[in-house]
Amino acid sequence: MKTVILAGGFGTRISEESDARPKPMIEIGGKPILWHIMKSYSHYGFNDFIICCGYKSYYIKEYFINYASHLSDIEVDLEKNTYTTLKSYSEPWKITLIDTGTESMTGGRLKAVQEYIKDEEDFFMTYGDGLSNININELYNFHKAHGKLATMSIVAPPGRFGSVSTKGDQVQSFVEKPAGDNTHINGGFFVLKPKVIKYIKDSTTIWESESLVDIVKDKQLQAYKHNDFWQPMDTLRDKRLLEKYWHDGNAPWKVWD
Repeated sequence: MKTVILAGGFGTRISEESDARPKPMIEIGGKPILWHIMKSYSHYGFNDFIICCGYKSYYIKEYFINYASHLSDIEVDLEKNTYTTLKSYSEPWKITLIDTGTESMTGGRLKAVQEYIKDEEDFFMTYGDGLSNININELYNFHKAHGKLATMSIVAPPGRFGSVSTKGDQVQSFVEKPAGDNTHINGGFFVLKPKVIKYIKDSTTIWESESLVDIVKDKQLQAYKHNDFWQPMDTLRDKRLLEKYWHDGNAPWKVWD
C-alpha cells in the first residue's frame, strides 16, 4: 500500500529555514521531518512512498539518492575509483519522487501522481510537515470498516499559550498550554481511494477548501478522531518545540525502536 506525501510547498511561515531548503527537509534531531514521517509509516509496515516534490525538489531527490551510501559502511578503492558497500543500515523503503510543480496547490499535487496510485484499492496521504503518534493500522482499519472514499484524521489543536484560572481577582492555578476549545481540525493523515481524484479539477485545486468540501457534499468523508499527540511544524517556534522533544528523549511521535 502506497503513502503519498505532499512535500512541494514554499513553507513561507518558516522562511528562516525554508529559504534554503524545502520545508519537509528541515531537520529535527539531525534528520528531516520528512524522514520522521516516513519512519512512522514504516513502523507499521508501509514502506512504499510517493513524494510530491515542488519547491527546491532537487534537495529532496539528492538526499534520497545518496541516502543508502551515507548510512552504509563502505570500502573505497581510490586507484580504481570504485567503492564496495560492506554493510547497509538504511531502511527498506521504495521511494518515488515526482516533481508536481512549483506553483501547484495541494489538490493539484495529488492529481499529478494519479498514475502511480490508480491501481491501488486504497492509499495513504499526508503532509510533509506534521508529526503524530497516530496508530496507522487503526486508522486504516477504520477506513476499511466504513467503506467510503475518504478518511481524514481529526485532532484537537495544541494550545499556544498557557492559561490562568481565577476566582474573582484571586489566581487559582496555571494551566500549561491547554488544548483548544473542544474543536477539532484536519490532522493531515488520510486514507483515500483513487476515485477521490475526480474531485480535483487541475493544478490550482486546493484539497482542503475545494476537494474535501465536495467529498463531504457527497457524504464520502469519515473522520477518525486522534486524541493523542499531534504537532505541525508551521513556524520556527514549532520547530524548536519538536527539537526539544527529541533532544529530551521525549518525542511522542517516535513509535519506532
